[in-house]
Formats: sequence, structure tokens, C-alpha cells
Amino acid sequence: MDEQADKGVRLNRFLASCGIGSRRACDELIEQGRVEINGEIVVSLASRVQPGDHVKFDGKLLRSQAPLSVLFYKPRGCLCTRDDPQGRKTIYDLLPRNFAKLHYVGRLDYDSSGLLLLTSSGDLTERLTHPRYHVEKEYEVLVDHAFDPELVPKLLEGFPFPEGHAKMESVRLEGKRRLRIILTQGYNRQIRRMLSKVGYKVVRLDRVRIGGLVDDLLAPGEHRVLTHKEIETAGSNPVPKKRGRKSRGPKPGPQ
Repeated sequence: MDEQADKGVRLNRFLASCGIGSRRACDELIEQGRVEINGEIVVSLASRVQPGDHVKFDGKLLRSQAPLSVLFYKPRGCLCTRDDPQGRKTIYDLLPRNFAKLHYVGRLDYDSSGLLLLTSSGDLTERLTHPRYHVEKEYEVLVDHAFDPELVPKLLEGFPFPEGHAKMESVRLEGKRRLRIILTQGYNRQIRRMLSKVGYKVVRLDRVRIGGLVDDLLAPGEHRVLTHKEIETAGSNPVPKKRGRKSRGPKPGPQ
């Protein structure tokens, strides 16, 4: 094996460390011919960046930077997008200007609220979104009328969607109309669409956990920067505890 090939950093990982996107997204940008190393366009996904190399994306010189990750409580009535043609409020309108380059991991629809992660780390994005990691997202859901517990197996078994087979990992009743739902998938409006299949309309949906990330203190519209320890454990699902008294709190504590 050529020892020189073992040195340096894979190009997609270097691009991710510069905040360009996840490694998978960076692979596509490489194949599109938008990346140069030392003045030459590279399209090979096996390319590596050596110390002293000059890497450009769309003609702009890149420098690896310490990643920044932020936990944000998205309120209802704003979009997970950078710009809306209809002029509706976006999450970036509510965040400081210096967070404008952070990309959101997953999304919540306009009428949903709860925890949303924004980061410049492609590695963290990969850990939280790639299907092989099975990272849990937990939601509190209020439906329009009393929920029938006998429907739970149908939701766990799931339904065929055009984009794939959608299912819930866990459904727990916490009241006549209140559910606590865990997903490891991320299809568009998945919970609303699945509950509609069994005759229910979502009145309120709030995401209370992403992997190992929870926060009982953030109010809608507030954010905080994640610690190094939180970033390390973000992609880990908590170990379930034996249930004691039913909790009526709005968010689960760390487990």
C-alpha cells in the first residue's frame, strides 16, 4: 500500500470541517467538479487533503475551523429555510446574524415547535441523519380527539409512503389526547401523515429530544451553544429506565 495515500484527510471530511455540509453532501459537490486542490479540479471521492494544500470550493479558499453547534427551540409559525419566497418568518430571522452560515439538521414544519440543532459540523450532521445510526427523535403530540390505544400496533408496523415505509419506534399514551412518539426516520411531516392514516389530526406537535440532547429550560425562540460533551453524546440514544409514576411535565429529563 502506498504510505503517502494514508496521510492527510479525506476530502469530504475536510469540506465538512469547513462547514460546507455533511460528508454525503460534500461527496456530491466533489463529483460536480466544484472543488479544487492546489488549482486542479478534483472529482475523485478518494482524494485526500495533505498539510499545506490549498482547497477551494466554488473558487473560494477554505480553511478548516472549529465547529459550532447550537440547540434552538423553534417556535410555531416559522420555517426551517434560509429564504421563503412568500416572505414568511424563518428560523434565521430569530437567530443572531453570526449563525447565518450554520445549517439545520433535520427540520420541523411551519406549525411544529421544539428542539432543532444547527451546526457547522458535517461529522455531527452525518451522525444525526444517516439511517445506519438510528438516532431517536422524541415528540409530544396533541391530537384532536381521544386516541384509541388499539391503534398503536398499526403505527408501530407503519404504512407505505411514496418515499419509503414509514413507522414509529414507540408510541406512549400520556392522556386521552396526548401521545409521546419516538421516530428514527425523518420523512416529511411523518407524524401528521401517519396519524391522519388512522383518523386523527395533530393539534400540536413539539420535539423534546434529539438523540441525547434535551433541554427543559429553553423557551420558544431561545438558543444556546452546545458543550463539547453534549456534541460527543448527541448521537447516542438514552438507555430507557423502568417507568415509575407517569410524568406530566412538558419535556423528559436526561436518562
